[in-house]
Amino acid sequence: MIANVLSIAGSDPSGGAGIQADLKAFAARGCYGMAALTALTAQNTRGVAGVHLVPADFVAAQIAAVFADVRVDAVKIGMIATAEIAVAVADALEPHAGIPVVLDPVMVAKGGASLLADEAVAALRAHLLPVATHVTPNLPEAAVLLDAAEAATREEMLAQGQALARLGPACAIVKGGHLPGGESPDLMVSGGSARWFEGKRTPTKNTHGTGCTLSAALAAELAKGAEDAAAFAAAKIYVAGAIAAADQLSVGHGHGPTHHFHALWRTPEETA
Repeated sequence: MIANVLSIAGSDPSGGAGIQADLKAFAARGCYGMAALTALTAQNTRGVAGVHLVPADFVAAQIAAVFADVRVDAVKIGMIATAEIAVAVADALEPHAGIPVVLDPVMVAKGGASLLADEAVAALRAHLLPVATHVTPNLPEAAVLLDAAEAATREEMLAQGQALARLGPACAIVKGGHLPGGESPDLMVSGGSARWFEGKRTPTKNTHGTGCTLSAALAAELAKGAEDAAAFAAAKIYVAGAIAAADQLSVGHGHGPTHHFHALWRTPEETA
């Protein structure tokens, strides 16, 4: 049976991040994707020019409509934007406990634009973290959630991962892509234990939507029944391949997207 995964996030008309990236990742990982939009953005690979919010009650209505008709095997939460939307999403998901809920606390776009209002951080912390089963912040996002300095070492990442797990999610994943050096280690804190997932940093500017894609791939693997460590390992390998193949695409003039279908599409050279 093919798993169904719901993304609750904002739209990226250039296709590299947000709902568009999530649906591509779900499809690439063999799942049927659905979407409830929280915001429309005017953005491209160079940055965000504007944000148009969806009313919180209509966000909730979209979620309710999906659950009223479709079996949902996992949920991924991305851009929330406001405190009102955070509360509405938490309330809409509360009756559906028992399925994986991956929270990617989107705060800043690749170009530097803020995608989360300051007053929404407290609501995200108080309402969405307890609903989430998995949370996947990068180092700046983890620091904001914990009201702490950004981690600069693995020891500090471990302390922050443990602190995040105490806020509600059964599994806290802290992404180490902002650490200095050529490595890109990620940390999973789950069930009182910690596990590192190592990775090499790929030299490319085409990393638009990597956080969205990783959390979506994780939700897809969880929806298919994988355990935490195996699900994240598969998602990380998938995203690493998407980043490594990103230069096959020719999309925009800024931070280009990753190649979501790198394992499924053949290059022109391969088809010649």
